[in-house]
Amino acid sequence: MKIKLLAVASCLLFMVQTNVFAWGTTGHRVVTEIAERNLNKKAKKNLKKLLDNQTLSYFANYPDFMKSNPDYKQFDSWHYLNLEANLSKEACFEALENSTDKNLYKRSLLLIDELGEENFTKAELQEKLYYLIHMIGDAHQPMHMGRPEDLGGNKITVEYFGQRTNIHSVWDSKLVDDEKYSYTEYATILNVLTKEQKKEIQSGDLKDWLYDSHVKANHIYNEVDRNRTLRYEYQYNNKAILEAQLQKAGLRLAKILNEIYG
Repeated sequence: MKIKLLAVASCLLFMVQTNVFAWGTTGHRVVTEIAERNLNKKAKKNLKKLLDNQTLSYFANYPDFMKSNPDYKQFDSWHYLNLEANLSKEACFEALENSTDKNLYKRSLLLIDELGEENFTKAELQEKLYYLIHMIGDAHQPMHMGRPEDLGGNKITVEYFGQRTNIHSVWDSKLVDDEKYSYTEYATILNVLTKEQKKEIQSGDLKDWLYDSHVKANHIYNEVDRNRTLRYEYQYNNKAILEAQLQKAGLRLAKILNEIYG
């Protein structure tokens, strides 16, 4: 994979028009901003060197921008892993291990391993990093651990404040965007935990975190089965889950990056 920043810029319009990506531009930048604020000194220094002094948030949406490039179509399945409903933790872990090699779980593990190696060019390592920081965000958007029959909620039509949409899109961007914060403002609000609280959130590994998203997805499905007209009550009932998932994604991404680069 080669860096194509010019191609990224040309894809901005495509992203605005489709609006079907995990967390949307704001959400992914919130995640990477939280992560950057929780890097240790060595990791921060090494990442600045790798990224030519640019911030993580600048590249947070690169994989979504590149979805408009036919050469990157093969990477679409890296953004999600749909499983059957209401799995136990053990059954979920088994499903993760038995899944295809081209999904959110397996490719994230591979990228983590590859970013710790030295037999790649700087350009290759940069693009691998762009994908990893994005995919860890995807791992915490519950509908990216949705169900195969409805494509992670993309086929579940809802009315959101009078607008016809789907439940996946509601969780991708609408709930985040309706808070009306910039990504730096939202990161500041969510980065207020104690060291002990952050350490607790960072415990476990990717399988544990994906199971947690699976459980949250079950909750979302149960709610939308009872009511598909979503308004202020839905926002109020899910605000805590939304913000906790953004918070977890940022802190856990920081843990991964500190382990690789710190």
